[in-house]
Amino acid sequence: MADQQPGKPRKMRTSVKGPLMFSAFWAVLAFLTVLIFASGGSSRALRFDLAFTGAGIAFIVTLVIAAMLSMSYKDNAEHLGKGSGVNLSSARKPSHGFGGLSTPGQDGARPGADQGDPDADGPPRR
Repeated sequence: MADQQPGKPRKMRTSVKGPLMFSAFWAVLAFLTVLIFASGGSSRALRFDLAFTGAGIAFIVTLVIAAMLSMSYKDNAEHLGKGSGVNLSSARKPSHGFGGLSTPGQDGARPGADQGDPDADGPPRR
């Protein structure tokens, strides 16, 4: 709020128009849904009382949720987008026998055993 200037439009995040439109959409949808399904058939009268109640509840609940989500929004600090990360290396990591890919010669066999070396002990692995 401190970076707002008078006479300029607000950002979408600090504007009230977005959450109000979002809540109004869900209120209209709830109104129509309750109006259609609460009557119990075409031979009975439409239940406007239940439809307005459902629309009011939907409007308030979605407005409160949108307000809480917009209040909890926080920009990342500038230093987080710079520098080296933790997982920048694309080199193959050694497997420790937990089902990962292993490199030749890692599990105690000779390096040529994985490629079908005729001098390797036993049949070649596939």
